Amino acid sequence: MALVEEIDGAATIVETCAGVKPGEQVLIVGDWRTADTTERLATAAAGAGADPTVTLMDILDEDGNEPPETVAAAMLEADVIMLVPTRAIAHSASVKRALENDARVLAMGQLSPETLVNDGLKIDFHEAATECEAIARRFTESESARVVDEGTDLTFDLSGRDGNAFTSLVENPGEFTTAYATEANVTPSPIGTNGRAVFDGSIPNLGIGRLDEALTIKVEDGTVTELEGGDAARKVKRTWNKYDDPAVRTVAELAVGTNPGLTEFTGGVINDHGVYGTVHVGLGTSSNIGGETRTPLHFDITMDDASLYLDGELVVEDREILL
Repeated sequence: MALVEEIDGAATIVETCAGVKPGEQVLIVGDWRTADTTERLATAAAGAGADPTVTLMDILDEDGNEPPETVAAAMLEADVIMLVPTRAIAHSASVKRALENDARVLAMGQLSPETLVNDGLKIDFHEAATECEAIARRFTESESARVVDEGTDLTFDLSGRDGNAFTSLVENPGEFTTAYATEANVTPSPIGTNGRAVFDGSIPNLGIGRLDEALTIKVEDGTVTELEGGDAARKVKRTWNKYDDPAVRTVAELAVGTNPGLTEFTGGVINDHGVYGTVHVGLGTSSNIGGETRTPLHFDITMDDASLYLDGELVVEDREILL
């Protein structure tokens, strides 16, 4: 029975989220840890009349690294690309080229057979998209953002920046979304982010997951200048030190989770980015979502119940979206 439910979940991703049509070329990218998931997605794609191809690569070192050249080349031949590797490649230059080549791309980091039966995959995605798109529009219209919580006061310059609605739906060539962690996000101006933030949720990347101890950052002109917070902070610093590129410390993203079926952090990307009414901040690469920064790394840090103001108006408070 579990396998049948998992295939049903995969069919929702294939038919509803990706809108796969008969005859389309569907590329499913995973690795040996996610092979079972790629099998479910391929079964669902074949059931929709598409032509699925599965490619399994080695597990990359970090989220945001580039995939092998053979995988990057295969992306340029696909109509639909589903990304389920252990280390996310959604922010890679290879994915950006595939989008420019009119592929529809769904990033589903850490999707597993178990998560295919999650409540977050059972929502009405078209209905939820309305609110997600409304927040994205507010990001586009706003000149500034401010995130406030206990110990947190972080401001962002959004002048001239376009918001993105990752609704878990890709219906047109060149569209990108996360699935099923729906979110609205924006890339702030490079030097327009300043203040202090205390994160008490998770880092669903870098192999960290739920935070046992709050992680605190200080930001000056868009760059993290101080970071502390136990094992998670030490892991982040070790990761940063692997790269001779100060841009890995750049604030790349401000986002709000919008999936009403996701209510608790689990430590997984597929879940935590979309927890309804929560705020998260991304660091590193921003060029795939409207920014200028290109680095080998991108990861996000979530807050449990922060408040978000846009141009001084309260739009998120106590996990409620106030639009």
